Amino acid sequence: LAFCIAGAMLIGREAPDFRAPACMPDDSFADLALSDYRGKKYVILYFYALDFTYVEASEIVAFSDRQPEFEKKDCQVLGVSVDSHHAHRAWRNMPKGNGGIEKVHHPLISDLGKEISRAYDVLFEDTHQQVACRGVFLIDKNGVVQCEVRNNLALGRNIEEVLRCVDALQHHESTGKVCPANWAVGRPDMTPTAEGVAEYMKQLV
Repeated sequence: LAFCIAGAMLIGREAPDFRAPACMPDDSFADLALSDYRGKKYVILYFYALDFTYVEASEIVAFSDRQPEFEKKDCQVLGVSVDSHHAHRAWRNMPKGNGGIEKVHHPLISDLGKEISRAYDVLFEDTHQQVACRGVFLIDKNGVVQCEVRNNLALGRNIEEVLRCVDALQHHESTGKVCPANWAVGRPDMTPTAEGVAEYMKQLV
């Protein structure tokens, strides 16, 4: 596992690699490495506190429900918590009506030793349980972090915004243009020059 400097921003840096056990969408177990996706897929790597908890259930199912859209963008979603892969599977097999998440469509990775959470600087080190906050990282096909966001435990994430960031990155990669505030597919982009920003701002007058 490659460690980053504690507290260091990862944007523009190579994402810390890891290999860890995971519960797969078919309920099997596998050892997954982040580098398995290098040169092949974009990756959304998200962290959550614990299995069998509250906001976590809603987020994991929300990521899973949008799986077809992530797949269309050539993007692999990976969830991580400090639980075991056996706990992940048990939660996957609990009905939603009982607080379970049922058969989510992306791998859930075990970080029992907390090394991955520390490498991404999402671990609450000063709490009794030492769990991860709601961190999410957009990693490009070269393995470089392009976006990172962290929420406290009471604040659930907006999956639509995660998808929008993937769209924005891919738009920038394909056109060289930048994506202004509230940009979405089909809306005006911006040329990153003085003339470009002036032209864009004229549209707001």
